[in-house]
Amino acid sequence: MLRPSTQRYSVTRPLYSEDAFEDEHAKVYRKHKTFLHHVIQYFTCTSERAKNTAISLLPIIGWMKTYSFKEWLLNDILSGVSTGLVAVLQGLAFSLLASIPTWYGLYAAFFPVIMYFFLGTSRHISVGSFPVLSLMVGAVVTRLVPDEGLPANITAFEGLTKEEQRVLVSASLTFLVGLFQLGMGLLQVGFIVMYLSDTLISGFTTAAAVHILISQLKFVLGLTVPGFSGPLSIIYTLESVFTQITSTNIHDLVTSIVVMVMVLGVKEINDRFKSKLKVPIPIEIIMTVIACGVSYAFNFSENHGVDVVGKIPNTFESPIAPSLQVFQMAAVDAFPIAIVGFAVAFAVAKVYSVKHDYVIDGNQELIAFGASNIFGGAFKSLAASTALSRSAVQESTGGKTQVAGLLSAIIVLVVILGIGFLLEPLPKSVLGAVVIVNLKGMLMQVVTVPYLWKKDRPDCIVWVGTCLAAIFLGLDIGLAVGLGLELLTVVFRAQFPHCSVLANISGTDIYRDRKDYVNIYEPEGVKIFRIPSPIFFANIDFFRDKLKDAVGFNPLRILRKRNKAVKKMKKLLKKGELTLTSNGLQATCSMPIEESEDESNMEDLDKPTDYSDLPIQVNWNAELPANIQVPPVNIHSLVLDFSVVSFLDISALKGLKAAIKEFIRINVDVYIVGCDPYIIEKLRNCKFFDDEIKTSIFFLTIHDAMLFINESHPPKTVSEKVSGSFQYQHVNGSSTSSCLAIQADMKMEVETDTKPETRF
Repeated sequence: MLRPSTQRYSVTRPLYSEDAFEDEHAKVYRKHKTFLHHVIQYFTCTSERAKNTAISLLPIIGWMKTYSFKEWLLNDILSGVSTGLVAVLQGLAFSLLASIPTWYGLYAAFFPVIMYFFLGTSRHISVGSFPVLSLMVGAVVTRLVPDEGLPANITAFEGLTKEEQRVLVSASLTFLVGLFQLGMGLLQVGFIVMYLSDTLISGFTTAAAVHILISQLKFVLGLTVPGFSGPLSIIYTLESVFTQITSTNIHDLVTSIVVMVMVLGVKEINDRFKSKLKVPIPIEIIMTVIACGVSYAFNFSENHGVDVVGKIPNTFESPIAPSLQVFQMAAVDAFPIAIVGFAVAFAVAKVYSVKHDYVIDGNQELIAFGASNIFGGAFKSLAASTALSRSAVQESTGGKTQVAGLLSAIIVLVVILGIGFLLEPLPKSVLGAVVIVNLKGMLMQVVTVPYLWKKDRPDCIVWVGTCLAAIFLGLDIGLAVGLGLELLTVVFRAQFPHCSVLANISGTDIYRDRKDYVNIYEPEGVKIFRIPSPIFFANIDFFRDKLKDAVGFNPLRILRKRNKAVKKMKKLLKKGELTLTSNGLQATCSMPIEESEDESNMEDLDKPTDYSDLPIQVNWNAELPANIQVPPVNIHSLVLDFSVVSFLDISALKGLKAAIKEFIRINVDVYIVGCDPYIIEKLRNCKFFDDEIKTSIFFLTIHDAMLFINESHPPKTVSEKVSGSFQYQHVNGSSTSSCLAIQADMKMEVETDTKPETRF
């Protein structure tokens, strides 16, 4: 294969402006559908559409038709059993974060899974409790039903114990979260997850991991710590923990440390030898069994005051209706829970869909999780999403479809109805240790901060700001702060883009930033300006300021100076103080008095220069008579590269039109290149073009425009620069001055030397 430096290509084609290209290549004008047509089409029902809708709403129909029982069933069974055992343990552990009895965490590993089996599009995620969601639910639960003091004034609380009140709040909140998710899915707003960047989610989940870690200290240390919610709740929790630190239950502490060390060590072995282990060592299950046995044998609960799981009912409780009063008090909290739950699940599902080459539908995922949480909430389940560690077990143990998820739900069912009593002596400190161990991945995300600081500081600010806000102000406010910071970074990037002046790589049609390359050529009298972002109301002023910086002058100021100079010259000619003779202009007046800006009509000064009563042609780049001062303009053409401009709004359109007219009125030709045809069409529809701005200024590429400019403004030879000049005399005492500024308005024949070679 040839080296890149030796490869060449040659293209011969006509020079194209947009007008010339459209004349030569007929454009197909498509008829756009009206809003009414879209509405009619949306509500039109055909047999094919009904079939597609059914498959879309019930993805199980699609993948079950291709299910290979011979190749996949055994893998799904093994995966389902392994995932089910992990789901049981995590369900018990994560329910502690929600401040509700532990067995309700098992419901989150059963009811939502059944619904997702029929409606979900991911084949590998394990649906169930998620520590961040459980913690967010727990914040609402402890706010409405605090550990100390009276609960909120809710009619449905009458006659219920504190635990039952908390379960009612948790179930109602889960139901409301499901309603939000289902509503967003039906409205097809699955794209909303795109506004939660990986950086924001990383910072948010790291903060949530810190909250979870602090919340589990009371179980690891065996302390009684009241639940706190709202801003600075983490500070109050730490204060309460350290106040009681001398009352630590040594049995809980030792048990927790042993469990954490063993689980972390074996997990490290699983990660290091995962290619050789067909099934990861289920160390969490093993340690749970051992802890249950030791606790039962030594009667930790009675003899050592260890808090244990306790009675687990061997039956399902009756479904309940959610409380509308809880809906009213928790609506603001439910929406971020719905967003976070869906965002985390969708992110995990996307990873596995790419790995195993199938498609997931964001809107259908919203519908699936919405229905799952509504169904689970009716049966007192916790809010469901997915946990990365549990999903990793389901995928790594060979799971192929959601049949593995269904089998994991069956394992949970067996535990609830059959062997749940075996978990009754399990110390809650063991569950707390398991929760803390599972935070390792989220807590280790902090190592990305130095990388973000070096590579992308706005993203680093989003990460740090989201994390700190979520830690100290609470997860709900922290998420809002993170979204605000993210939107600010988007606005900042769009409002203050890195504009550049382009130049030509010698001997090519390639144009790059003139600051970045050595072998680069900037055409004389031409400025090529690029803005790498959409142009809209927020950055149009920035665009115009950067354009003035690039060309080195303010075109409006130049125009006003020229108009004032022409007015002065007209007055001098009218009074006979400046006369045109065969030998040039003679001025027989004293130096004219400068006119202030206030003495002129500013509107007139902004109009095109009127040369109608001036029988001369002015060279504005040379010295002018009568000490008239006008800043020189060192370019004759301006090229605006719109190749990366994706849209223009009305405000930007007006600002762009004004900027272009300012340059045209000082005799600087403006060309726009690489503009999207839809933007040109919008400009036509918005009456952008007039007598001054014409469609002929648009070219396909920068090089097309540069070739056209070279034809219109060929480089001047020496003889052209010195010929055709007159002299004027400004008599002021005995002094005489000569200048090339005023040239007779007549046609002159000039002998031309050999035309220099054009460098393109």
